[in-house]
Amino acid sequence: DFLFFWGAVFLVTTTLVAFLKKENQELIPAKEETKGITDTYRLLFSIIKMPAVLTFCLLILTSKVGFSAADAVTGLKLVEEGVPKEHLALLAVPMVPLQIILPLIISKYTAGPQPLNTFYKAMPYRLLLGLEFAFLVWWAPKVKHEGGFPLYYYAVVVLSYALHQITLYSMYVAIMAFNAKVSDPLIGGTYMTLLNTVSNLGGNWPSTVALWLVDPLTVKECQGAQGHHTCATAAASEV
Repeated sequence: DFLFFWGAVFLVTTTLVAFLKKENQELIPAKEETKGITDTYRLLFSIIKMPAVLTFCLLILTSKVGFSAADAVTGLKLVEEGVPKEHLALLAVPMVPLQIILPLIISKYTAGPQPLNTFYKAMPYRLLLGLEFAFLVWWAPKVKHEGGFPLYYYAVVVLSYALHQITLYSMYVAIMAFNAKVSDPLIGGTYMTLLNTVSNLGGNWPSTVALWLVDPLTVKECQGAQGHHTCATAAASEV
């Protein structure tokens, strides 16, 4: 129902934009960004070959490796430890107003000449919160009782998620501000699209690798089987 409702809203609003919003024909740009797809990709390759851009791309492609396990696996492991999925979904609700307010507050600190300072300052705190998330997963079976989990456990989870959102948005807004600042105005759209795409990729590939590594790095022991079985593989777990 949720997806259906917002899918309908997206369809209606984008259709209204298509029919009601007109381009201003009087404002002709001084110089066209690109003339076609081929020109766009030529331009992208010429941008990415610049030493400073190449260094920055390597930075943002690897900067989120340290957070990948905490970001991608924590929720799944909490569910595995018995935390109901619907409770975790409800815990995301208080995060919505925080996610709206945070960019407004953080943008004041990223508006100066060095927006990446905020990115660097938030990084160690986000790494420490990765340890906090690991503690939450370890703690879950210890506080679980027949009726589920105590309220104080959920309170700690909400607080941890809120602190995580602060560090996450500090880094996100700082990167966006930096990309906007360094993009050449003449080719702003192409420039920013490239940097933002690399930034998104830098967040996605470590999470994919973290999820893929969960099973190989998980230590399991079979109970009730004859002899010692580590259950390291899916086939061994089945046996």
